[in-house]
Amino acid sequence: MTHLDELKNYVIAHARSQGMPPEHSAAILARIHDDDSWVREWSAEGDRLAAGDQPLEANAHYIMARFPYADGPARQEAAARSRAVFDRWRAGFPAIRPLEGPAPGWTVGLDDPTPRPLLVLTGGIISVKEQWAAVLPQLDALGFAGIVTEMPRVGENPVPYDADAWRFFPALLDAVEGRADTGRTYLLALSFSGHLALRAALHDDRIRGVVGAGAPLHHFFTDESWQARVPGITTETLAHLAGTDPGKVYPLIRDWALTPEELSALRVPVAHVTSLRDEIIPPADAALLRERVSGVRVLEHDDVHGAPSSFAQTRLWTLLSVLRIHGGYAPQRVALTKEFSKLRYAS
Repeated sequence: MTHLDELKNYVIAHARSQGMPPEHSAAILARIHDDDSWVREWSAEGDRLAAGDQPLEANAHYIMARFPYADGPARQEAAARSRAVFDRWRAGFPAIRPLEGPAPGWTVGLDDPTPRPLLVLTGGIISVKEQWAAVLPQLDALGFAGIVTEMPRVGENPVPYDADAWRFFPALLDAVEGRADTGRTYLLALSFSGHLALRAALHDDRIRGVVGAGAPLHHFFTDESWQARVPGITTETLAHLAGTDPGKVYPLIRDWALTPEELSALRVPVAHVTSLRDEIIPPADAALLRERVSGVRVLEHDDVHGAPSSFAQTRLWTLLSVLRIHGGYAPQRVALTKEFSKLRYAS
């Protein structure tokens, strides 16, 4: 599979997560024949939507244009356009404000007279904060303080992606201490940021629960035979974030693995979405999660990494999991459960 083929293959899950119909993204991908046309075609559609006063939809296309990371002027320009149109969209939601902390982000519900429980949302090695920040009005309506940011070295996050990258989460809580009830913090950490979130939960008792999807745990970092099968785009992106060459990244990150003993030591509720045909995260990691994490709740999809065909289910289930862990919210939980069941068990 060529580099361009991999880009086309792995952008699908991210396009679906942004609400793009498969036929729409397929039509754009059909016009792409090289790396230059990748940025040009996605950006052109973003420009069209921005001119039509559809800033959130335009934002999604600019995010696809900078995929998988901003490695040069063209992708950097696409990332800048994404942030600009997101700013246009959030003008209609004055409660959404910039984060002042160890990395840029977007927030709601800080500085409430009665400090609110805190939900922190982070994506993986490819996802920028503008991809997820549209959930903030929903968190505000539920009575949470919310932060959407990026995992270390992704997007605008300047924190190094290294063995201590998990410390980003405690630093984030320190930055908003007193502005939210950080003693009731829940981390919704997707893909590779889930690995950092679980390690942070071992060290910071302000974290009261971790919900994730497709997180590497142990075998991804240590199994050389599996690493040889990992898609090149994932390996290259990891190397970019870690500041090394693709041929050196797996020896570098080997010691970042969570040990079985560390997983057994987790004392907070954990919920996790796993894909049965995940080509990035080895099935041994999902098995280890079930074996070692007490009381873990798992949602399985018969899908590839990111479960693009089941994104709506994942979104409902992860939010429902946060509400279950927090407690209360009975009417909202009933409504979400009914909606999830319709998607999950429809014939």
